Amino acid sequence: MITAAKNSIRTALTLIAFTVVGTGLLAYTFDISKDKIALNEEQAKLDLINQALPNALYDNAIVNDVAMLPPTPELGTTRPTAAYRARLNGVPSALVLEALAPDGYSGKITLLLAIRANGELAGVRVVSHKETPGLGDYIEAAKSDWIKQFDHASLVQPDSKAWKVKKDGGHFDYMTGATITPRAVVKAVHKALRYYEQNGAEIFSRPIQAKERS
Repeated sequence: MITAAKNSIRTALTLIAFTVVGTGLLAYTFDISKDKIALNEEQAKLDLINQALPNALYDNAIVNDVAMLPPTPELGTTRPTAAYRARLNGVPSALVLEALAPDGYSGKITLLLAIRANGELAGVRVVSHKETPGLGDYIEAAKSDWIKQFDHASLVQPDSKAWKVKKDGGHFDYMTGATITPRAVVKAVHKALRYYEQNGAEIFSRPIQAKERS
């Protein structure tokens, strides 16, 4: 009886020791890898930003020059998002925003927009979507040049009435049989430009904030 009790205690202590050691190893592994993970995440974000915003337009550490935006109906966002501020020789040159088109054919389309300080688009890129492969996915820069027609567009060029696809009497091209997707993107980009016109200067004036994790 006593021997059995001793064996049970010994087994329990062994299990506890393994648990403590295992937890310690996991914590150590996380601690030594978190900096590398953060660096990889920062590089991935910078690569995406540089697709929309030529790096000649800024000389600051743009992924660290962040202003956090609350959920913003004009951008279609329902969670806090980061606005990345580009500066050239200390002067604001562009703002990179995330916007959401909620009405894509197959669901939400997440966009990254780089807007120059003068309100002109430097570029737009699709971050994620669920559009039909081979039909609606032509909004991706890797699949088509369609998204590049936003380069240099602004609220005045084309004018507000022309911020539609050509099928609806507007300025922007679309693919026959896949009109809902470009309609959603055009509308979201136009709304984001209006938001920038009203809030861009104020966003640039904010102090740098730590990026919140979603």
